[in-house]
Amino acid sequence: MAYELPPLPYDYSALEPHIDTETMHLHHDKHHQTYVTNLNNALSGHDTLSAMQPTDLIKNLSQVPEAARTAVRNNGGGHVNHTMFWEQFTPGGASAPTGALAEAINSAFGSLDDFKKQFGAAAAARFGSGWAWLVVQQGGKLAIVSTPNQDNPVMDSPNTTPILGIDVWEHAYYLKYKNVRPDWVAGFFNVVNWDKVAQLYAAAK
Repeated sequence: MAYELPPLPYDYSALEPHIDTETMHLHHDKHHQTYVTNLNNALSGHDTLSAMQPTDLIKNLSQVPEAARTAVRNNGGGHVNHTMFWEQFTPGGASAPTGALAEAINSAFGSLDDFKKQFGAAAAARFGSGWAWLVVQQGGKLAIVSTPNQDNPVMDSPNTTPILGIDVWEHAYYLKYKNVRPDWVAGFFNVVNWDKVAQLYAAAK
């Protein structure tokens, strides 16, 4: 079966003013759709691979024929990354993490504010296009990592589970934030759904 673009779990305008409506339409309907289309094209004729869950597919790129591997890495990564990206936001603003997730953040980074500074620094330092991630490593420890392009942390570390990611491709923020990436990071944290991040953290442990 062909992969499909998942619908947004909220209205395009729901994350205003931090993520504007025009960017949401462009990012979801155009960019994410392009990754899905290109992924399906790259896997045409490879029914066994097309039947895999997207995350399993990008964890097992060695199984993809070499001629299609780069396209699957780029577009499969784009599909997985963006599917998670839309699900990690909540309309009406974000609450702070609580419970086990809050404890883990405090243990790994000192405080929520310190985590935001380190996460923002990783996002700002990513040269060109890519992502910054909060991940759960083997053993349950939290860490911040950064990946280029549409790479996902599981591609090179299958035992690492991303639970929060920020897209720092310019198409994710340029219409509103221009070239000021730190402002985009600040806006991003105003709409994070910490309950969803906590669910992913619990599942990853």
